[in-house]
Amino acid sequence: MISMSRPLPNRNTPNRNRVRIIGGEWRSRLLQFPDAPGLRPTPDRVRETLFNWLQLRIVGAHCLDLFAGSGALGFEALSRGASGVTALETATPVAAALRQNASLLGSDRLQLLQQDALHWLDKPASQLFDVVFVDPPFADNSHARCCELLQQHGWLAPGALIYLEAGQPLTTLALPPAWQLTRHKQAGDVHYGLAEATRGIASSSL
Repeated sequence: MISMSRPLPNRNTPNRNRVRIIGGEWRSRLLQFPDAPGLRPTPDRVRETLFNWLQLRIVGAHCLDLFAGSGALGFEALSRGASGVTALETATPVAAALRQNASLLGSDRLQLLQQDALHWLDKPASQLFDVVFVDPPFADNSHARCCELLQQHGWLAPGALIYLEAGQPLTTLALPPAWQLTRHKQAGDVHYGLAEATRGIASSSL
């Protein structure tokens, strides 16, 4: 778990660099985050739809947030009863803001790893996740590789749900054969949806 370090000063953070938790224990609390290339918090309307989809699955879930950024998805999951979130973030200022927000919320259920998502996934799984958020910077085009590694190395619990957010229709993404895209919608330039892993273990076709 991340250490509860002293909150960093935020007086220089622009007001626009805030995102609001929508529901649960921390409803209406604001999260601040710095400017960073590719950092694009999931819009409120999209998050509300996502967590309506997840409402029967999020309580007690072990979640993985591969591109944590502002923390909007991970903290929303914790606010709504997830048992824990493992969050990956490479940018030092962004990781510092995540630590600050966890401290301000009094949460010890966020495990923050300052590591590259693709590198971290490319090894045998050390634990299983019920819900995974795959929301990389749109320019990265790393969705397919993340999904491949999640399946190949056995990171997914049986029936795991994978949230995908992209700048292109999700039906164009190359998903593992063991996955089914169960929901997908569009809000402006954002394409988002849920895939379900029908098998949590590695597929022999990969």
